[in-house]
Amino acid sequence: MEHPHVDEPATATGGGLVRVRLEISYDGTALHGWARQPGLRTVQGELELALSTVLRHDVDLTVAGRTDAGVHATGQVAHTDLPAELFAAHDGRLLRRLRGVLAPDVAVTGARAVPAAFDARFGALARHYVYRLSDADAGPPPLRRADTAAWARRLDVPPMRVAAALLLGQQDFAAYCRRREGATTIRTLLELDVARDGDVVEVRASADAFCHSMVRSLVGALTAVGEGRRPAGWPASLLTRTSRADDVPVAPAGGLTLVRVDYPPDDELAARALVTRARRS
Repeated sequence: MEHPHVDEPATATGGGLVRVRLEISYDGTALHGWARQPGLRTVQGELELALSTVLRHDVDLTVAGRTDAGVHATGQVAHTDLPAELFAAHDGRLLRRLRGVLAPDVAVTGARAVPAAFDARFGALARHYVYRLSDADAGPPPLRRADTAAWARRLDVPPMRVAAALLLGQQDFAAYCRRREGATTIRTLLELDVARDGDVVEVRASADAFCHSMVRSLVGALTAVGEGRRPAGWPASLLTRTSRADDVPVAPAGGLTLVRVDYPPDDELAARALVTRARRS
């Protein structure tokens, strides 16, 4: 019987590698976003270095959503392919060993083998974000200052909720996106809601995917409504534009957190990835 070579890719029928799903949390305050950049601390750079150090094997991560500089995560997901024997040797103690080499603002909270068809990026059904801001005179609570943006003006939440509801569904969000060459700006916004708890206002946003700066731009438009500077129908009226709207403010990065990524059942992973890849192209 031939044994699979350790460099074979992870496949549904076996192979020398196993696909590993990582659950990741981070405080993005001192990080320059997800994607590795020479000379800068990034989430990807920190994680790949830590994993390579612990496993003594080069690691390349694919992530569910590339967060911007200053943005946080409690439910980020990434995957990588590792030699099956290597992962088995470290399974059960990998999280603790990573804790020993990672800085306190990045943590791997879960690591498990998944089907070869799992793709952290293209297999995702939805990404869920929460934006927190405080319009208290004293600013955000000191223990939440890292993930809660300070807002100078009091916000009226009911018209913000009306404005948010008008943005739901499949739309071209070009007005709310920093365009990337060859990337579509059509997205399906599954949830956009606004709620107040004392002096803290939370905006919850869920979509099949978000383009660059989209969530923070949506929050910026909603706050313009909440401050009374724009009518409730204004954010939706911008959907007719075909390029980034300069009059839409971008909310500060520190208030935004990626809280969850949804995936289909294992037997639907391959089909979902094919659909998403086709749409992105």
